[in-house]
Amino acid sequence: MRLANWISDSIVDGPGLRLTVFTQGCPHRCPGCHNPDTWDPAGGREAALAELEELLDRNPLLQGLTLSGGEPFLQAADCAALARTAKARGLDVWTYTGYTWETLSAAGDPDWEALLAATDVLVDGPFLEDRRSYSALFRGSDNQRLIDLNRTREAGRPVLWTRSDPLSAFTVPTF
Repeated sequence: MRLANWISDSIVDGPGLRLTVFTQGCPHRCPGCHNPDTWDPAGGREAALAELEELLDRNPLLQGLTLSGGEPFLQAADCAALARTAKARGLDVWTYTGYTWETLSAAGDPDWEALLAATDVLVDGPFLEDRRSYSALFRGSDNQRLIDLNRTREAGRPVLWTRSDPLSAFTVPTF
């Protein structure tokens, strides 16, 4: 798998503590992208799946795995394998993509289908600089959707993910 980097303990790429893997290579090249160093498919470095699986096992506090980029669907087979490993360990899986769910679902690509099947929440759509939002939960721009793929599969249409964390209603006092 070709990677740009990873973060072992992210709190901004989905709920809870997460291992975030940044894949290398992206065809979207969104203006204002915060990861332009991931665009070149020849950049980054090769990483064995076993190396990433070991990162999943290193931190017992992880809630999930986030696949980001670059574009994870350019390496969908490897990403799907890592996602299945994470799910087998009881972790949830979020995948960020510049494609829309509709495009991915209609493509008929078996590797894309495998990654979608192993993903719990899909953050879809390109980053749009003119729609940048610092208040859009877990997204860079407000056009991007947080799609609950488990509920979407049941409904046969996109169903948006909503935060159900009971602590999200509490605020931290300021001093």
